Amino acid sequence: MLSIEFLPVIFFIIALFYSSVGFGGGSSYLAILSLFLTNFYEIRSTALILNICVVTIGTIIFIRNKVFDWKLFWPFLVSSIPLAYFGAQLKLSQKEFFLILGASLILSGLAMMMRYLQAKLVSQEFSLIKKLSLGGSVGLLAGVSGIGGGIFLSPTLNLLNWANPRTVASLASVFILVNSISGLIGLSVAGTFEFDSQLIWKLVIAVVLGGSLGSYLSNKKFNLRILGGLTAILVIYVGLRLVLMHGFGINI
Repeated sequence: MLSIEFLPVIFFIIALFYSSVGFGGGSSYLAILSLFLTNFYEIRSTALILNICVVTIGTIIFIRNKVFDWKLFWPFLVSSIPLAYFGAQLKLSQKEFFLILGASLILSGLAMMMRYLQAKLVSQEFSLIKKLSLGGSVGLLAGVSGIGGGIFLSPTLNLLNWANPRTVASLASVFILVNSISGLIGLSVAGTFEFDSQLIWKLVIAVVLGGSLGSYLSNKKFNLRILGGLTAILVIYVGLRLVLMHGFGINI
């Protein structure tokens, strides 16, 4: 098993890939951290901090390039923020958290695979109720699991033919940012915001560098489809491992 000293290198690679497709990397941060850390409050808090670092870069770029459209995005955001805050405040047992985390990772891995297998989609408009419902449900899951939610929202919107991939990616980036911040506030209010100060700054530097490079490569249309598929397989494996270990006592 890899030593914890290798985490910055691993997280640099994760941030590089995820930022190139408008994600923060929360699902993979959780997956990897769950292999090294036992304090699940620390795992959630650390993943959200790193999410914020990565997607802030992408959000700034999307806003500067005028891809961000508040008129299209606001229903997803206003319904998700309070539910992400509520979800983060839920105090779960270690077993409950890891089972939810494992299931979330499996779903996110499958969603990521569908994202890379999908054909080109035709855009269609969503009703206000549909946007509010989708944003709220993903926001709640984001708060409970410690994932920003973009990895669920983005593939879903692509599969439902909502808009072009670039518009979806810009929404996912902003969605992750606001819900990660909301989730951190929820953890703080609940008294479960915990992190290792000696470890966090190393990981922050790693993901900022990786996120910056990933955003640059994204603008250069760098193809990371194969790496995306491999990452999805890793996320699904760790999710299955957590569910089997904490739900059935099976270690694989």
